[in-house]
Amino acid sequence: MTLEQLRIFLAVARLQHVTRAAEVLNLTQSAVSASVQALEAQHGVALFDRVGRGIALNEAGRLFLPRAEALLARAREAEAWLADLRGGEVGTLRLQASQTVASYFLPRHLIAFQTRHPRVALDFRQGNTASVLAAVRAGETDLGLVEGRVEGSDLAVETIGGDRLVLLVGRDHPWRGRQRLGPDDLAGADWVLREPGSGTRATVDEALAALGIGPVAPMLELPSNEACVAAIETGRGASVLSDLAAAPHCERGRVFEGPAPFPARRFTALSHRPRHRSRAAENFLALLRAANMASPS
Repeated sequence: MTLEQLRIFLAVARLQHVTRAAEVLNLTQSAVSASVQALEAQHGVALFDRVGRGIALNEAGRLFLPRAEALLARAREAEAWLADLRGGEVGTLRLQASQTVASYFLPRHLIAFQTRHPRVALDFRQGNTASVLAAVRAGETDLGLVEGRVEGSDLAVETIGGDRLVLLVGRDHPWRGRQRLGPDDLAGADWVLREPGSGTRATVDEALAALGIGPVAPMLELPSNEACVAAIETGRGASVLSDLAAAPHCERGRVFEGPAPFPARRFTALSHRPRHRSRAAENFLALLRAANMASPS
């Protein structure tokens, strides 16, 4: 049976008249009669008694009536849900972000999005830049959000914010309080750095290479910003992290910022060009764009 057949059945059942039902539905009388007859023939059940020129529900029709009403009501609900989905008001938004973006940049934007779109479920996962990029290309996430430069003709890339990288040392490190560090100092450092594949590590390697240093062989490679801070806090190592990650630890005196001028970098949103971007993803990007435009440059 079709929704149109159900709609016609209900009109005839309520009006108990084919001609009046046809007028209400803006159909011909013959089309209404044919639809009712087809519904009955398809299921081998007569739903109306026909007496002379009149028509009335029989016992089977009266039993079927509330079920037909319920089916049409569910269909209307489904249509409304699809309209909301088209507008980005329902569904699931899948996000994956690299660690610095996930921990220090995104939380306030996720709260703002959920406040505006409370019926959109968030599926949020954290990785590093390499794993997020792989998830975007595999279709495992609607948007990827990472630090640093990412390129690829198959990617739609948009700047959504940024940070700057800072050199960090512990309280007993000989660089604490230094006003200047040269390339030789940096080349001989006991580095404690994020793991290969992270956006922070890639930016550090590029910055050191621009000074003629590298590739460096770190004393330690660690999978989180907090682990890097803990490792250098009382030791001889030096690290480079986002100023967003470093700020609370510097404020508490756990680590101290050094003078090496590492570059500012951008945060980027990624999506896979061959795939359709959902309305929920578009709405989240619009929120990030607005926040980026409103933030001080």
